[in-house]
Amino acid sequence: MSWLRALKETARSGLTVERRRLEPVVAARGALGLALVVGLSLALFGPAVAVSSAFGAFQAAIATFQRSWRPRPTLALASGASLAVSTFLGYLTGAHTALFLALLLFWTFVSGLAWAAGPTAGIIASSNVAIMLVTVTLPTSVATAAGHAVMIFAGGVVQAALVVLLPVRRWGAQRDALADALAAEADYARRLRHDPVAPFDPVPLMTARSAAAVTPRQARTRPAELHGARGLAERIRPVLASLADPAVGVPEEGPERARVRELLAAAAEVLDAAAHAIRHGEPMAPPPPALAALRTPDTGAILKGPSRRAALRLTALLGDVVETADPGTRTPRTAEAPPGHGARTRPTLLRLVPVVVAQVRAELRPDSPVLRHAVRVSAVTAAGYLLGTWLPFGHGYWAPMASVMVMRPDFSQTYARSVARFGGTLLGVTLATGVVQAAHPGTYLSAALAVMCAFGMYLLMRTGYAAGQTFVSAYVVFLLGMEGAGLTQTVRERVLLTLLGGVLAMLSYAVYPAWETPRLRGRLADWLASVGAFAAVVTARYADPAGPASPDVREALLRTRAARVAWQEAVARATHEPVRHRGLSHAAAEQAEHALAEFGRVAMLLEAHLPERGAPPVPAAAALAESLRRSTERGAKEVRERGEPHWDDLRETVTAWSAEPPDHFLLHKGAALLLECLDELTTALMEPKRSS
Repeated sequence: MSWLRALKETARSGLTVERRRLEPVVAARGALGLALVVGLSLALFGPAVAVSSAFGAFQAAIATFQRSWRPRPTLALASGASLAVSTFLGYLTGAHTALFLALLLFWTFVSGLAWAAGPTAGIIASSNVAIMLVTVTLPTSVATAAGHAVMIFAGGVVQAALVVLLPVRRWGAQRDALADALAAEADYARRLRHDPVAPFDPVPLMTARSAAAVTPRQARTRPAELHGARGLAERIRPVLASLADPAVGVPEEGPERARVRELLAAAAEVLDAAAHAIRHGEPMAPPPPALAALRTPDTGAILKGPSRRAALRLTALLGDVVETADPGTRTPRTAEAPPGHGARTRPTLLRLVPVVVAQVRAELRPDSPVLRHAVRVSAVTAAGYLLGTWLPFGHGYWAPMASVMVMRPDFSQTYARSVARFGGTLLGVTLATGVVQAAHPGTYLSAALAVMCAFGMYLLMRTGYAAGQTFVSAYVVFLLGMEGAGLTQTVRERVLLTLLGGVLAMLSYAVYPAWETPRLRGRLADWLASVGAFAAVVTARYADPAGPASPDVREALLRTRAARVAWQEAVARATHEPVRHRGLSHAAAEQAEHALAEFGRVAMLLEAHLPERGAPPVPAAAALAESLRRSTERGAKEVRERGEPHWDDLRETVTAWSAEPPDHFLLHKGAALLLECLDELTTALMEPKRSS
């Protein structure tokens, strides 16, 4: 993709306003917290302290809107505390340009590395640096700087207290995640009725799994209906695929296929009902026609063998879903539940520190996008600060503030946010400055206007960055107008400084990029290695069904899902990069993704029919597992090295079975399908060479 086209696409993306479900009550709670902090600070300490505390409350409320499964009060407190520390240290060095610049470089570099811990940590850290650039200009002494820091933290405390005292839809994010997973299963069942090999996106299940991890405090209060349903959804998925797939034995037409379609439709209705009940915290009302279709004795008369077993297992699992999703049928687990029976645990913030440190250390390598982002954002912020100070506009923090807020570890978001911030700033600053210069609002009216802008930002922040930035820019103008700070700046000067910050951010990515396109083969190789390991672990269980219960199948599946999502996210980022493909065109990437998705689907079918403990072993499965492991490991290495992957070990096993196949209805057929998928992968990867 050319630079011109890439800029056009990212600009369009940045200025897009999306239709999202608004949460006015949550936005009003955040604005209420801000109003309380500003009002009390004005009455007790005056405008300067009120501005600092307002920034603390404003940022703490934004932290509670982030996509995180941690308790919202924890996020608000962490945001307020970190911003207070940033502001105090910034003021201590603010009088000495060299010292402040050194602190700014260090603090911004650390905020860039915070992206290694996830987007929530990265966003909060980046926002703290941006707000620090404003708040360090407010105090007049070390004592007042300490007081400002305390008030900033107090703003976070107020927002955290309001989350506790005025709860809005408790466990709403976790309910939505689990309901979305069940709804995705329902949609999958409906699509299988018309396409027996329809693909399934594992992201909703992964999101639900992440949401299911709770802290010890959360474990004591989690609603009963949020226990267990996610695990059932994950167990239902391979059963649905097994029931629908013709490879298991149900012909594509006839009475057996009609019965399968009826079961799939009934499963979809039950899953949808469970999703609705969990999302809204209501008693589940399973549709009687669907239950009747699942419980009819016709199943045993029409379906035989594996398809009959899959149908019976599906009925049993759906019965468990009905029981689990009804809040009145279960009692909550306590934190003292025996190991293995309780909830997945999430470490507290203190226990998370060594985990984050390990994640950051893993990113300290030259090719890491996170490290490159940390270097870029620290250099650009320092350059923006020096340029803003040198230019005769005054209040030069608008330039570095714009840079640090728009920069992200990937190209598309950085450029899209740069355009969106400039457009939003132009509109917001123009309107707010016009109001200030025309109406000359006093301190309290400026505070009221700032709170209104904050409410607009909280309400619209998820509809698009440009929309939220319009209100943020107006909020800063009104807030600084409370004290009279920045009133000498014109619209032109503020917009020019914002434009300077955005241009610096965009230039930095062009000069020191972290392109995703050249790493696509590595992402694909990671997915191939993980899905090959999953298939090998599954087939090995056929050879030793009487062995100990193995969590390795489950762990291998989770690694496969993570690798697949990492691949899909990489492809999405690479789509708009102005980089010529290096051995992997868009068509080749699409065909390779289809091949590995099919490989994973076949492995999932084998997982759906794992033998029960005590079942007779299939010794030939051990050879298949070993050939799968060797072939995919070698193939992944060849994909990384831009070679042509070969599957000789697996091909020899499948060929040897042609004369004497193993005594299992699915193993031989599954091995042949796996080899076919890998051959399709080879064809996809060789396409660029043929077309060049």
